[in-house]
Amino acid sequence: MNTLVRPAGTDRRPRLSLWLLRVVATVHLVMVLAQPVLAGMFLTGNVDAITMHGLIGSVLAAVSLALIGTTLLYVLRRGRLWVLPVMVALFLAVGFQIGLGHSRSLGAHIPLGVAIVTASVLIAVWVWSPSAARPRGGAR
Repeated sequence: MNTLVRPAGTDRRPRLSLWLLRVVATVHLVMVLAQPVLAGMFLTGNVDAITMHGLIGSVLAAVSLALIGTTLLYVLRRGRLWVLPVMVALFLAVGFQIGLGHSRSLGAHIPLGVAIVTASVLIAVWVWSPSAARPRGGAR
């Protein structure tokens, strides 16, 4: 008997949990990427764009929370452990970003926004990479 083949149903690799994480991370990324576009539209004279910017920012907090939930499922299915604290930090950054935006503290709001965009792009790239599909412990 081949010891590398497991009986059906005993494979604990992240499959459905990884696909859920991929979907939520991609939605999160699209929303995050819309933010600088909307801010730029506002700066070029479209005053309605700032309303949409604020609305997407508020919804982004809920999507970031959903990202934590799907990451928890992923981790419980033998996914990489480091992902959970990263998602929690991203959620906290989004919350802090919302506060900075409402207080119009652009000196901190803009650099934090750049950091959130960068982190979101890196996370989205990683969740779609083969590395994300490998279970903890390096087993293939």
